[in-house]
Amino acid sequence: MTRPAPIAPVAVAACTATCAAGIGLDALADALAANRSALTPNTFGEPPLAGFSGRVAGLEGLPLPPAHAAFDCRVTRPAWLGLQADGFASLVAAAREAHGAARVGLVLGTSASTIGASEAAYRALAPDGGFPPELRHEGLNTPHALAAFAQRVLALEGPCLTVSTACSSSAKAFAVGERWLRLGLCDAVVVGGVEALSNSLLYGFRSLNLVSGAPCQPFGADRAGISIGEAAAWALLQRGSGPWRLVGYGESNDAHHMSSPHPQGLGAEAALDDALARAGLDAHEIDFLNLHGTASAQNDEVEAALVARRYAPDLHACATKGLTGHTMGAAGALEAAVCLLALERGLAAGSAGTTRIDPGFGARFVQQLRLAPAQRRPRWAASHSFGFGGNNAVLVFGPGA
Repeated sequence: MTRPAPIAPVAVAACTATCAAGIGLDALADALAANRSALTPNTFGEPPLAGFSGRVAGLEGLPLPPAHAAFDCRVTRPAWLGLQADGFASLVAAAREAHGAARVGLVLGTSASTIGASEAAYRALAPDGGFPPELRHEGLNTPHALAAFAQRVLALEGPCLTVSTACSSSAKAFAVGERWLRLGLCDAVVVGGVEALSNSLLYGFRSLNLVSGAPCQPFGADRAGISIGEAAAWALLQRGSGPWRLVGYGESNDAHHMSSPHPQGLGAEAALDDALARAGLDAHEIDFLNLHGTASAQNDEVEAALVARRYAPDLHACATKGLTGHTMGAAGALEAAVCLLALERGLAAGSAGTTRIDPGFGARFVQQLRLAPAQRRPRWAASHSFGFGGNNAVLVFGPGA
């Protein structure tokens, strides 16, 4: 197979993240440095599903401003909070003023979008049998609702796209953003991922026997499944210089099974190969890796084998879903932020919640996966995002130029 040519690095001009650890990059960095899990006993759902989840605090009592009230629901609230954090909306406004609103695009990754609002509408049907007036807004009950909401909040008029490829969604948003810039469709692109708890996510994953009753332990000897989380993470891509650079990305599809990965990880490895080719790097040059690490038995096994056979033995690999929960479509963007914090602050995250690595993964992977954080400033950082249906994405970042 012919590999893609190296790309011109794209500046990551700004980044922010909101998750169970708190609002903004500092809150995430504090939790990573303390190796502190933000998972709490789950009280969400009708009825609440037993187990643990990574909830963004305070969403129930935080409605959107009146100007955006038509979009108000659980998932648009963290999206709003995330856009206001770390001065992100102001930085996007500066890009909009510099390039024009029509030259700034937006790509949003999400698995479930506003399905929680549609669930609520079906539970409270109006006397005429339709959705209640407060949830009847035609733009709210669609897969594109979150992207349309963010575009409206940021007053952007460029291309706007929703990517929904399960857990790889917002990692793929970075790939789309790079292509739009390279093809001259935009001069700046807002990329991100947003997800919130919903019955569809919680009970859907329980129906597959993938939800753990205890806090998840990625790659742990006692792992028993995932813990679901919610998050909103955003980044601003543009040409020129910035604090960080996107230097490579790779995408693939296993076409193997609706929910299980290819047993030899062939699709995941193809995505890694393409990301490295675009970055002009060898796998052994990557010195920090954020793993997909869901804590499900088969996914962890396949990913651990890939990491052991391709990356250097002294790699610092981490699995952060034990801190945030599995934030589904937002995971790619949220875990990109973990990589950017490593590059900027020398904060190489650990694997919160995992106390003992499964020895069945072999000595090499046991050496690569770090349970505790370290002060280590990597040269190149990568992130894995492997979703249902074999939708795979790998991102590679470097320091700013």
